[in-house]
Amino acid sequence: MSTAHDEPGILYLRFRRIGGGPPDSAGYEGLLALLGAFTPMVEAVPPDGAFADVRGALRYFGRDVTGLAAVIRVRALALHGVDCAIGAAENPMLARMAARQAAPGTTFVVPGGEGAGFLAAKPAAALDGVGAATARALCGYGLDSVGRIAATPLGTLQRITGVRTGRELWERARGIDRTRVVPGAAARSIAAERSFPRDELDRERQRHALMSLTEELGARMRGDGQVCRGLAVSVRHADRTGYSTLTRSRTLREPTAHSAALTELAYRIHDSFALQRARVRGIALRAEGLMDGERATHQLSFDPVDERARRIEAVADRLRARFGPQAVMPGRLAGRSAF
Repeated sequence: MSTAHDEPGILYLRFRRIGGGPPDSAGYEGLLALLGAFTPMVEAVPPDGAFADVRGALRYFGRDVTGLAAVIRVRALALHGVDCAIGAAENPMLARMAARQAAPGTTFVVPGGEGAGFLAAKPAAALDGVGAATARALCGYGLDSVGRIAATPLGTLQRITGVRTGRELWERARGIDRTRVVPGAAARSIAAERSFPRDELDRERQRHALMSLTEELGARMRGDGQVCRGLAVSVRHADRTGYSTLTRSRTLREPTAHSAALTELAYRIHDSFALQRARVRGIALRAEGLMDGERATHQLSFDPVDERARRIEAVADRLRARFGPQAVMPGRLAGRSAF
């Protein structure tokens, strides 16, 4: 499916401050403005990413995609003290996946028409839209790589995963992504972070930080009428080389903005790091796959405890809207000012 229009002209940029960590909010806005000097087609992916459609800029500046990415990287470093890992491809999905393979200070390019080959050897779970449960179902049928998913007849894939999901996986496995870079689009994710004043070894204090993050993001999503499909937890910890950041993501059982469900998943992700006595300096949480809450379905549990928690949450949201974000908080967070 390669045409002249399909040449790599979509960039996905991951920003990292020199010394580690994502840029602050002011720095992030400055980086978006920097990209805007090259192309008006910039879509924010907070807190540390952005898409840019530079196909017109390539012609205007007379550079190939690697050369233009290098110019952007130099300006980001000189003006904002931020380095970039950049993925370049013919569509947003491939650009984002390419950026995961790009080391800081480099650009990883997927040539036009070669998306399927780039994806083929990757595990099924690496494909966008494949959560843990879907990956297990696919692997149960021997579809443990993106290449094998791509080679599976569409009807077979739809019988395994459902009509809509099967179609989406079938296309993505072939490198097809019908989304576009949309300037000013509503964020596909939201994030927040907590930093400790010193390296923190206490697992419970780390969990308190996570709970405060799930409460914050849950309230923000409910206030905006949104839900998320999954969470990503990032832990910045000390190691032999200074500080490193580990990130893992998981898909929720159903799209939600319910703080209790977010906290439960965030705790499971945190446990999966098995850091034990690691010295943690900061924790970040990102709610991914945002969507309109009215489009999401909620499986009734007939659990009176869950229903009561949701009613209390709704009342707490109204009180926070009236009296401020600190007006109501879980008892476990009350009186804590550790972050």
